[in-house]
Amino acid sequence: MEKTISLFPLNLIVYPGEDLNLHIFEARYCQLINECLDEERTFGIPAFINNKLPGYGTEMHVTTLHKRYPDGRMDIKSKGLGVFRLVNFENPLPGKLYAGGEVDVIDPSDGFSAHSSALAERLERLYALLQIDTDYSIETENLSYRVAHKVGLSIEQEYDLLTLETEAERQLFLIQHLNTVLPVVSDMERTKQRIRMNGHFKNLDPLNF
Repeated sequence: MEKTISLFPLNLIVYPGEDLNLHIFEARYCQLINECLDEERTFGIPAFINNKLPGYGTEMHVTTLHKRYPDGRMDIKSKGLGVFRLVNFENPLPGKLYAGGEVDVIDPSDGFSAHSSALAERLERLYALLQIDTDYSIETENLSYRVAHKVGLSIEQEYDLLTLETEAERQLFLIQHLNTVLPVVSDMERTKQRIRMNGHFKNLDPLNF
């Protein structure tokens, strides 16, 4: 489904269901957010990577206006709704300070996958090595979106994940990434242990020759 929305390009990836706090200070984006609040409209955050708009982004809804400053700046909370593909980009829109364009809204697929157990097992190993508490459930819908920012992906990899249209594809993507990352993190932990032991008294069993 195609529609026209206001656009707020940022050098980050936002996923559906994700909460994003923003400090709005540029005049063009103050205008954009004020119109979203007044008219209960959504806006889009197309990913801006390496000074380019590669094409995918996330439609956002302003959920809370936390603070409005005397000079017009705002602190807002927004939430990701769904993924879109940019059809065209116009900067600025006629009569506006901000950009906009037509987008093709990607229909959401089933948010569950048979790969959830395999993904969760690798996540538990990673978080145990890093001594990080988990804050998700294997039954979480769109588990891939929930954990994507917490597995060491580059922004380019986060973008690649955003372009995948099914939860099964996204979970396989994360599993492959973790298969690469886990041995590296494990080696780092062993190295840290060796460094900690260096200079300490050690109980060594005598060797029999």
